[in-house]
Amino acid sequence: MSDNVPFEIQEEIIKHLPVKSLIRFRSVSKSWKSLIDSSDFITHYSSQQQHLLVYIRRYGSEAKYVSIVDDNTFPEQRVSVTLPPLVKMLESYRKIGSSHGLLCLYNDGKLVIWNPSIRKAVAVVVPNVVDAKMFNTKLGFGVCRETSEPKVVKIRSIKRFADLEIVTSIPWQVEVFTLSTGEWRSLNSNLPRNSIVFSSRIEAGGVCVDGVFYWLATDRSTVDETRAYNMIISFDMTSEEFGEVNLPDSFVYHGPMWDLYIYNLRESLVLVECSGEVDDPVYNVWMMVDGVPKSFTKLYTIHASDATIFCVHEFRNSGELVMEVDDEWDGLSLVVYEPNVRQTRNLGMSLWTNDVDKIYVHSCMETLLLLDQPSSTVFDKGKRYIESFKRSTKNKRLLKDTRKMKSLNIPHLQNLL
Repeated sequence: MSDNVPFEIQEEIIKHLPVKSLIRFRSVSKSWKSLIDSSDFITHYSSQQQHLLVYIRRYGSEAKYVSIVDDNTFPEQRVSVTLPPLVKMLESYRKIGSSHGLLCLYNDGKLVIWNPSIRKAVAVVVPNVVDAKMFNTKLGFGVCRETSEPKVVKIRSIKRFADLEIVTSIPWQVEVFTLSTGEWRSLNSNLPRNSIVFSSRIEAGGVCVDGVFYWLATDRSTVDETRAYNMIISFDMTSEEFGEVNLPDSFVYHGPMWDLYIYNLRESLVLVECSGEVDDPVYNVWMMVDGVPKSFTKLYTIHASDATIFCVHEFRNSGELVMEVDDEWDGLSLVVYEPNVRQTRNLGMSLWTNDVDKIYVHSCMETLLLLDQPSSTVFDKGKRYIESFKRSTKNKRLLKDTRKMKSLNIPHLQNLL
């Protein structure tokens, strides 16, 4: 860009460029690199570009990711995604949540926070993960609305209704991890009632909406032993406070929530109910209005007459629903349901049922978050190190706690940081 253009105007132009261009333009000049790499620019950069990440794991072969641009060209613009080593290391995983363009994945005591836009990831070792007979561990992930700070909340809670009466200590133990400090800290106030139990289904998981994480839960103390009060528990990543969201009346005493799911649609909380017969399910979609608890409105009902809906995966930014359907001729297929015309559209990813182990679909926006983090950083017990996938264990120990090493001013380490 011409030197005759004031840098302030250059900056305004740069703010509106897509992430791929920003990463490339960091090599144009020192001033541009300094601007793009600055914490202020990273924090406040905002892109409207959305992508759908499709993860397919086949039996006996490596998993692959495909990124589809979620705009008016959908689903024509699609590319294979190169995975950072920390994501590859997970092999199998479950998604904890996505927020502000970051995905949080978990497997076997380790979280990976991944920015697909810049191909960078960091890992967090989760301490004291409990999966015993009486207790379990729930995780939530989100980005603070005010600071764009990635956070993880870890909750140890009662696992079964039958255990409530025999627990003598406080069952809820809450810890929060903040990326900037690299440490976990305990929360001891404003904790939910001991009688609240999370949904035990892994696929129920949770969802982050505008910096607030939500889980399906049940309060056993409000009714008799044959019925339970269904609800949604929330955790605000900014205020670090818990809250409660009341479900529509028809779901409050719905019984076990095996057929309820929650999603994020354009930063609004969406509830999806599966009804009908097992081999002919019907899905009802509800949205919380203006963030008001219990103010849910029904958007539409989905019934695929020519195929069986296997599961609901994700929402496009347009509101269309991405589903996995089972057709006797084509096997498993990813389709998009268009509510305005009540039709499905195939994404061209037909897969035979016996060939596919797992399919995930994640919606995410472009972001620069994690750009200022060294690649393959691992946070563990208040320290951090660079995970080396080619070096010896000795060198891995040498890189431990990069915060302290930065102050030592050792040249070859400075290049890594």
